[in-house]
Parts: sequence; structure tokens; C-alpha cells
Amino acid sequence: MNNGTLLIYKILPASLWHGAEAAGTFAGAPVDLADGFIHFSTAAQVEETAAKHFAGQDDLLLAAADPATLGDALKWEASRGGALFPHLYAPLAVENVLWVKPIPLRAGAHDFSGLLA
Repeated sequence: MNNGTLLIYKILPASLWHGAEAAGTFAGAPVDLADGFIHFSTAAQVEETAAKHFAGQDDLLLAAADPATLGDALKWEASRGGALFPHLYAPLAVENVLWVKPIPLRAGAHDFSGLLA
């Protein structure tokens, strides 16, 4: 439960999250490191992000963060079709992640039912 706070979400392989937990920070997935920021999505964007960038991938996790805790390093920037996406220009401290849940893969598609509530 997030008490009505807007959350942002990061989709990532479980192995990367386990490494972040050990280090205390998540520096980013390879695409994040290449782009210079950590890609996040809103609840309205996360399913399309999964379909576009993670199609058919198993063993993925969804990490939720409160954008208010990320400070000035979080920028909302235009991306697909001009939609504003949250981009974090700093490592993500594990302590700023509210929760992490597995994303089930059912019939080849990621199932977000019950994850974004």
C-alpha cells in the first residue's frame, strides 16, 4: 500500500537486483549505463515497457520507488510519443526502493495484475 503516492517502477532481471542488494545501490542495467540514466516507468507505462523491451524474458522483478525520495537526480523527460518518463541520473539506493516483486510470465506475456496496486 502506498497511501495514494505516485510510484515509479523499474523492471530488471532478478540477478541485477540481487547484486544491487549486496552493494546497497543499483547503478543500472546495461541499457541504463549506456544511456547515462536509470529508466523508470509510471504505472500507466510499465506494461508497454515490458512488452517493448523485455518480451518473453523470465525471472524479472518490478521495483517500486517513491519519486519524492529520489531528489533532483530524477528528471521527467519526453520519450515514446512525447510521453514523460522518469529518468534517474544517479545510482538508485536500495533503501529508496519500497518493494520488489516478481513479474509472472504467463503465456509469453508479463502479468502485472495485482502488482501495481
